[in-house]
Amino acid sequence: MADSSVSYKCPNCGAPLSFLPGKKTVTCEYCGTEFEVSAIEELFRDKQELAARAAEAQEAKWETEDAGSEWTSDEAKTLHAFTCSSCGAELVCDENTMATECVYCGNPTMIPKRFDGMLKPDFVIPFKKTKQDAVNALKEFYKGHMLLPSNFTANNRVEAIQPMYVPFWLFDSQITAQAEFRAEKHHVISTPKEIITEVSIYNCRRAGTMSFERIPVDGSKKMDDTYMESIEPFNYGDLVAFSAAYLTGYLADKYDVTAEESAPRADKRVETSAVEVLRDSVEGFDAVKVENAAVIKDVGKVSYAMVPVWILTTRYNDKPYTFMMNGQTGKVVGSLPYDTTKAFLYPALCSLVLMPILYFVIRSLLY
Repeated sequence: MADSSVSYKCPNCGAPLSFLPGKKTVTCEYCGTEFEVSAIEELFRDKQELAARAAEAQEAKWETEDAGSEWTSDEAKTLHAFTCSSCGAELVCDENTMATECVYCGNPTMIPKRFDGMLKPDFVIPFKKTKQDAVNALKEFYKGHMLLPSNFTANNRVEAIQPMYVPFWLFDSQITAQAEFRAEKHHVISTPKEIITEVSIYNCRRAGTMSFERIPVDGSKKMDDTYMESIEPFNYGDLVAFSAAYLTGYLADKYDVTAEESAPRADKRVETSAVEVLRDSVEGFDAVKVENAAVIKDVGKVSYAMVPVWILTTRYNDKPYTFMMNGQTGKVVGSLPYDTTKAFLYPALCSLVLMPILYFVIRSLLY
């Protein structure tokens, strides 16, 4: 049976090839040979085409035999088996996995069949941060959180750490924006009997044209949108033309949210940013509130990119905690547990410290 996946191996020594963070080449970690991305593409192009045809044959045979009649059609679409070209093990992954690692032999594995029926990414931002960088960044993330349980930091171990290329749609647009603001100026008058606040209200209008470049919206349903936006920004100066060679040694998902489906989120981000720019131009007031706004997109285009993300998982009191790190900049986001005892004691301790100070302040005012 022909292999339905492709393991990237060094032509010199046969060891696994990986794209190392910070490099511009694909490197063999064993013999040190470096290969240009274009050379790797050329070297493995035929193998990828053969693997794709093998996958088609395997899928067709499975469907005609109807062996999985107890599965629903939706389940059959999301579970697929592939063979590792290195050790022959069977790999099971979902319908969006384009690159992975064999859990048996550790070889980076490409699944070319998964590229069928999808757009080829325009760009990729290569990983710059290593696995050790991710572990160190998580430890730094723990620091400064006074309510973090002591046992969490003392016994914490990262259970899983995985680098993944996440699909992102990058939106460029030129817009015309206009907005009306309610602005207030406050004038306070103090008398022996009362304090009077005079409020002058103004209707301020602002309008302008703006350009936005590469507004990111992730194209994966499994990735938390809040986390994805929190690890921004990415430095788009590092964008390079896409090549599948950059995916070697990493998990990679293809998009399951189309550009059209992502457009409303991009529009919302543009509108929020545009109104904020207009709001900042209303100066010299004590309070400013948006009354209404309109943003019209004059020109818009979209590009498709793969961006690097480290996913780290740890566990505390049988509850998993997931953290994500920008694989380019090192920015970490995630949720942390908190110690309810500390949450109660810290305010109480602060009160005990402040009470003597308040006593002397009040006494000095009275006497």
